[in-house]
Amino acid sequence: MKTVVLFLIFKGTPAWLGSRKFITSFSQYQPVPFSGVRPKRISPQNPIPPSSFFVRNMLFYKYLWAIDLPAIQRRLKLMKLSKILERLEYTCLQGTLDQEIEEVVADSRKAKEGSLFICIRGAVVDGHTFAKSVAGQGTKAIIVEEPVEVPEDVTVIQVKDSRYAMALVAAAYYDYPGDKLRVIGITGTKGKTTTTYMVKSILENAGYKVGLIGTIETIIGDTVIPSANTTPESLLVQKYLRQMLDEGCDCAVMEVSSQGLMLHRTAGFTFDIGIFTNIEPDHIGPNEHTSFEHYLSCKKMLLRQCRIGIVNRDDEHYEKIIDGHTCSLETYGFSPEADLRAVNPELLTKKGVLGISYDLQGLLNFPVEIDLPGKFSIYNSLTAIAICRHFNVSEENICKALKCAKVKGRIEMEKVSDDFTLMIDYAHNAMSLESLLTTLREYKPNRLVCLFGCGGNRSRDRRFEMGEVSGKLADLTIITSDNPRNEEPQAIIDDIKTGISKTEGKYVEIIDRKEAIAYAIHHGQPGDIIVLAGKGHEDYQEIKGKKYPMDERVLIREILEEDAKKKA
Repeated sequence: MKTVVLFLIFKGTPAWLGSRKFITSFSQYQPVPFSGVRPKRISPQNPIPPSSFFVRNMLFYKYLWAIDLPAIQRRLKLMKLSKILERLEYTCLQGTLDQEIEEVVADSRKAKEGSLFICIRGAVVDGHTFAKSVAGQGTKAIIVEEPVEVPEDVTVIQVKDSRYAMALVAAAYYDYPGDKLRVIGITGTKGKTTTTYMVKSILENAGYKVGLIGTIETIIGDTVIPSANTTPESLLVQKYLRQMLDEGCDCAVMEVSSQGLMLHRTAGFTFDIGIFTNIEPDHIGPNEHTSFEHYLSCKKMLLRQCRIGIVNRDDEHYEKIIDGHTCSLETYGFSPEADLRAVNPELLTKKGVLGISYDLQGLLNFPVEIDLPGKFSIYNSLTAIAICRHFNVSEENICKALKCAKVKGRIEMEKVSDDFTLMIDYAHNAMSLESLLTTLREYKPNRLVCLFGCGGNRSRDRRFEMGEVSGKLADLTIITSDNPRNEEPQAIIDDIKTGISKTEGKYVEIIDRKEAIAYAIHHGQPGDIIVLAGKGHEDYQEIKGKKYPMDERVLIREILEEDAKKKA
């Protein structure tokens, strides 16, 4: 084969293309042989496997390349500071905007040469105090709310709100992925998690590729990332949206918390659809919201950051929720005034499964059946349907997807018997436990059995309250261990018993959670509903500062397998 030497010359080639950094990075790619076929195009969707092949002076031997320059630039993450700041109001206190930025960080430990460091005022730490140290680490650009003392060669950008600035900077840095995806934001006190998974299920069933950002996890294609916050910091939000776009996603659905809105984590783009499920007093206290009014004011910010707003018409605070909205508005609920209405609801009980059915009327008209219990499941499904209507999803696809929609740790039914129903739920405080048990009472079970524990190093009042709720509403309470952390499990159980003692409720105590679950299964009676509460999606148990693997689904399988071996 004749040797082909190809010189790559581009009109308007940026300076970074010939840099040592670019050549070093590009040397990681495996060249594509030229054999008369169309050369392979390099992109994030079509990466080149690493190799030891080294590129010198941009000479390629025996190979022909087709290069996606924007994709390579994004991979290297090199961008002029002036470009990053293009949508931001700011004052340049010193330095030049001609700096080349390699990455954007708000953690001083990650700052290095080529970084843009954003000084964030946190609840515990103020990023401004690290300005001098990050400059010493090679950082040449810093965003601040107030002047800082750094060397003259460091560019200092002053803004009114560094968190808001971070969101706009992140959007620019990742090339505005929120403008290129259809993004759905869901806020509210209850129902966010379940609704996001319902929406994802319906849209994927209709052929869309959907990314998800939520309380439990972030899902990007086949990648699943456990979540630390319901709504991540803006740098992560924009990074995830970019990854979704690069993975070929059509849309993204995300849970939007009041904290996320208050701290501008979702600034920098406009949601195509914004959902407000409901609101109740919650997250009020130190480092959260000062009052219910403040909580509500943060939540309703979503209706000024979306094109279409969809709101629960039945919520008692409906008028306050929609006050000041700037989006086109749609409603759902049981109210005759709702645009999308549920009528004729019926509880369904099948072998080991609880569900509900209703007739949908208004903007769409057809019967709906879901294998999830309770009135709140109707609201969640109405929300999902209202969203998917804007994607022109067929009635058949909606009904099919709702039938199989399942959310890890949210009234998640585990089939262990045809005689009784067993479910896993994240209810971990008195309010959520009371709501769950009250809902299940409507199914008139033979017995309602509630298994739960409480976390250590948390308010003892929660233990008293949950014990009292379970004692009042459950026929049998199985008290066990949750995440004892640095406390003794028995001490936590004793506090729960104090709460139960205010009632006439029956209980047993079994410290080991697997043994407690086995007891619940082995003593299940026909018509029982058994709830494993508190852990939900969690797959660990925290003891003395260490997390140990513990997934209730795994425990159930182990118990059933052990039972089968004993019978064999």
